[in-house]
Amino acid sequence: MGWLHRLERLLLIFGVLMLVLYMAGHIHQAVLSHAELQRFMSQQSASANEPQPAALTTRTPDFNLWSEHRIKDYQVSLAAHFAPAIAILRIPKIHVEVPVLEGTDDLSLNRGVGHVASTAYPGGNGNMAIAGHRDGFFRGLKDMGLGDKVEMETPQGTETYVIDRIIIVERSDVSVLQPRARSSLTLITCYPFYFIGSAPKRYIVQAAIAGSVPAKVHVRGASEPEPGAVNRATFAR
Repeated sequence: MGWLHRLERLLLIFGVLMLVLYMAGHIHQAVLSHAELQRFMSQQSASANEPQPAALTTRTPDFNLWSEHRIKDYQVSLAAHFAPAIAILRIPKIHVEVPVLEGTDDLSLNRGVGHVASTAYPGGNGNMAIAGHRDGFFRGLKDMGLGDKVEMETPQGTETYVIDRIIIVERSDVSVLQPRARSSLTLITCYPFYFIGSAPKRYIVQAAIAGSVPAKVHVRGASEPEPGAVNRATFAR
């Protein structure tokens, strides 16, 4: 009967060993699952803290003031590939919500408005220049006035600007791109708004960041020169 006792002992040892292995497997799985959960949560947290590009797609534009030619160009541009918008420009008074694209080439200005190279970047300090077509997104600028608000949404948040200057300049006058005393937004379009052909002048709307608007505002005509003109970009057509 001694072999029965040895068999029982072996079976007992085998059973204990299997139980230990089973428990170790569950503990290992639990540890790995916890580690994976922590890794996933860390990635989600890091992703949430990273700036995300502003969405290119905005609501459908209001075409009431647009020319038929510009509407067709906009519709064609929808099939083109663009890099993500760098910001969203909103002008509540004229119901404009438009993606800000990098550059002022024709295709970009058909799809949205364009950031003028070498000017301040959306969300930064300085004078940020944005160009748009006079028979498209920026036709409504003709109805803007001093004190009206303009919003710029970036991955970092939304900044509000207050219009403090509206001027008309020659197409060769890029002095409005110069830095101003306050962080500013400069909107550029062609003028006259309903001119047939290539418009000879530029309509400029400038706004200072909210809370820093100077007490005195001024509307300058094209005949008044502004010193220190710079030649850093070509205005939108």
